[in-house]
Amino acid sequence: MTSIDDLFKKPYLPSSSGAPSNKRKFEAPDAQSVYKSTKLSPTSDVKGETNGQATVEDDQDDIEAGPELPPDEEEDGLDDEEGRFFGSGVNKNTTAAMDFIDRADGDDFVEEKIDAVWLRRLALSFERKISKNSELRAKYEDEPSKFMASEADLDAEVKNLSILSEHPELYPEFAKIGCAGSLVSLLAHENTDIAIDAIEIISELTDEDVAAEPEMWDSLVAALLESDLVNLILQNFDRLDEDLESDRSGIYHALSVLENLSSNTEVAGQIAGDQVLKYLLGRIKAKETRVGQNQQYAAEVLQVLLQTSEPARDRLIKADGVDTILTLLASYRKRDPEKDSTEEEYAENLFDTLAVLLSSSAGKKSFVDAEGVELTLIMVKEGKFSRSRALKILDHAMAGSSDASREVAEKLVDAAGLKTVFSAFMKDKGKDREAVEHLIGIFSALLRLLPGESSHRIRALAKFVEKDFEKLTKLVALRFEYSTRVHAIDQQIALEKKQTASDEQEDLEDEWFSRRMDAGLYCLQMLDVILTWLVAEDAGARKRVTDLLKDRDESLGNLKKSLQQQLEGVDSKEEGNAGEMLQALIECLP
Repeated sequence: MTSIDDLFKKPYLPSSSGAPSNKRKFEAPDAQSVYKSTKLSPTSDVKGETNGQATVEDDQDDIEAGPELPPDEEEDGLDDEEGRFFGSGVNKNTTAAMDFIDRADGDDFVEEKIDAVWLRRLALSFERKISKNSELRAKYEDEPSKFMASEADLDAEVKNLSILSEHPELYPEFAKIGCAGSLVSLLAHENTDIAIDAIEIISELTDEDVAAEPEMWDSLVAALLESDLVNLILQNFDRLDEDLESDRSGIYHALSVLENLSSNTEVAGQIAGDQVLKYLLGRIKAKETRVGQNQQYAAEVLQVLLQTSEPARDRLIKADGVDTILTLLASYRKRDPEKDSTEEEYAENLFDTLAVLLSSSAGKKSFVDAEGVELTLIMVKEGKFSRSRALKILDHAMAGSSDASREVAEKLVDAAGLKTVFSAFMKDKGKDREAVEHLIGIFSALLRLLPGESSHRIRALAKFVEKDFEKLTKLVALRFEYSTRVHAIDQQIALEKKQTASDEQEDLEDEWFSRRMDAGLYCLQMLDVILTWLVAEDAGARKRVTDLLKDRDESLGNLKKSLQQQLEGVDSKEEGNAGEMLQALIECLP
């Protein structure tokens, strides 16, 4: 019989020389035979040696080696059909515990139902913990150790409310029973950790990713605002210290709440009071060694709030918001923020905020008064990161047909901006498509806004026709490029229309129009307006445009057709005198 030493003999290890080893795979012996047959004599040591000899006697019962024999399967009723555990290898207590777990995981286990009844139980527990903590704090004000346990319980209960974000159908009931108001009240808790957790939960419940119907979201938000949520958030802005990581996180979640609420136009108007705007404006201009996450987020929240709420834009403009934004952007005249950094996103948000403010006449006037035209022209001339964004600002500033838009156009001419924008147009190699599109918008605005026979207009027309009409040549080339793109999309859409039932085509109209716009339809239309203006006002320009179009098998008739299509889509109530302008241009074409 094989000795015990042989059974546990170590396999040969590979030699240091790298020669192949004789290592073998371990083959498990039969378990029952090992347990029942391995017995040592009373005089043997742990190796089974007696007088230098290792012996194994099958019939000696004095001492048994190894663990206690497992119970007989038939006697104990343990089920181990495959024998994988040598007769199960567990005792009765373990088996009973495993059976309980199996039952819990099986059909007998009932998952807790999340409904109105569950919510009331949760609310009751929540209110009790608030009351208990409040009582203990009042009773043992100078002995924190006596109320800290209740504080920990309350904090855990606040975090439990997170599950509601998965059940927005309970929002109306949550608001109705007053639990939403109690949650808001915790923003004033003496323990800032609890206040921060409450803010985070409110952020989760109002997040746009929550699959809540509008009426569900509205009911919750109404209850939160009624409980003075905004003022309590402002108080936390004042008392939290961003030098502490936990407090910095609290401010981030508070900003998140404001962003979530800004998704609704009506609510955005409610929350965007002077104090909120003052905080956001102050936060984005705070001096920091490096632009931090909260500073960047404050700029983003401000932009979203202004984008949604027109009253908020008016309030910020009155608070010298345009001048403040321009001052912050001035540092990017020549300097570029680090690519893909928090600062780059921060600067991008500042440009977007300024563009939103310029949607109103008051914003345009503030832009001119704060020397915004001059600043953006410097950026176009000397900037890299800021170049295309500055062109975007000028484009937005001259949008529309108001007197304020005209003032911006005249200011651009007075500030020697014609040379800057036309040089940018001619130097562009077509790589920055967005910059080209904004330049097209600026040219269109100059011809639309500058009064006829004025010195400003004459100077602008002179720029278009100078140097042997080189600008016209590039404009016509761009028109051909955009026309080719739009034509290709039109062919695809025409094919799709043939394959689509007539009753389904109406549902696809918006998608088809969007695809045409993405291909460059709007830029093509603006280019046609620009070329028609030049054809109508300058004989030399008329001849050059006619020749350039002829080289591409087109004519002035193509421009006329484009303007007629634009006229058909004009809403006279919304576009002001745009229809009259288009009609006058059409009459100038053969």
